[in-house]
Amino acid sequence: MTQDLALVFAVLMGAAVLLYVVLDGYDLGIGMLMPAASAQEQELMVASIGPFWDANETWLVLGVGILLVAFPLAHGEILAALYLPATVMLVGLMFRGVAFEFRVKADGWQRDLWNWLFWLGSFLASFAQGFMLGRYVTGFESGFGYFIFALFTGAALCGGYVLMGATWLVMKTQGGLQAKALAWTRWGLAWVALGIVLVSVATPLVSATVQGKWFATPGSWLPRTWWLALMPLATLAAGAFVWRATGLLRKNAVAPDWTAFAGAIFIFALAFAGLAYSIFPYVVIDRITLWQAASHPSALKMVLTGVAIVLPFLLGYTVFAHRVFRGKVQGPLYE
Repeated sequence: MTQDLALVFAVLMGAAVLLYVVLDGYDLGIGMLMPAASAQEQELMVASIGPFWDANETWLVLGVGILLVAFPLAHGEILAALYLPATVMLVGLMFRGVAFEFRVKADGWQRDLWNWLFWLGSFLASFAQGFMLGRYVTGFESGFGYFIFALFTGAALCGGYVLMGATWLVMKTQGGLQAKALAWTRWGLAWVALGIVLVSVATPLVSATVQGKWFATPGSWLPRTWWLALMPLATLAAGAFVWRATGLLRKNAVAPDWTAFAGAIFIFALAFAGLAYSIFPYVVIDRITLWQAASHPSALKMVLTGVAIVLPFLLGYTVFAHRVFRGKVQGPLYE
């Protein structure tokens, strides 16, 4: 029973984190793109995420909440190792939330200040999340090289969120801003490629367990089975799909505006699936398994009841909001 419940909560936690990365990723990306846009374009960018950004962060709360109550041992280990970057992330989210609300009520240089703080908050939150990912996939090992790797991973995730934000703008805007978003998409795609390569190379080198799951023999870079090769090939194909979609749109060819955003989601989903396969059944690589970290079955059953009640509302609201506010942004919503 404990094993089954632990697996259920691992799937729920993974789904919540992936949904957060996709949903909050595009509005974090838009926040980081603000300095590259004109004042009028900035208003359209804010309007494109206005109905969604606050609710998107709910998925992060759900994912961390599941980690806390379902896997308390792992939560303590992870938080102890990532206390400082987690604090930086929270400060960034706080800056971002305050700036988003206050910029509406400001004019002139004060609005520029709040726009800058909105960028700063988005960057801090994104970079901190990438830094935490870099520390996590290397098992929190100490050393200068691991620290530099985490810095590069932080930068790569910022680029990944820029990709999500840019493809969101391609779908939600038109004209000059959409043209800029198409260029931003290709820039973000390069950073995503860097991030995937970094994580894919680092985890087998750090963990013999991960290497054994992916490769035929120790020290070999040949896949263990033929189907494992499909995952990186599918990721490469998704990247080529996004690149081609932006190319068609830049040439004013007939192509749905949502294709680049769908391709970006697919890239993140494949990368997440690869990471999940690499570390399973560990919550902390080579140290703590799901079952070692899991709470008592009675606690898991009680929490599962709460999740079963809350999750449909979260999913329903997310789908409802994106359906109601679908289509192109026509003008500022907060003036």
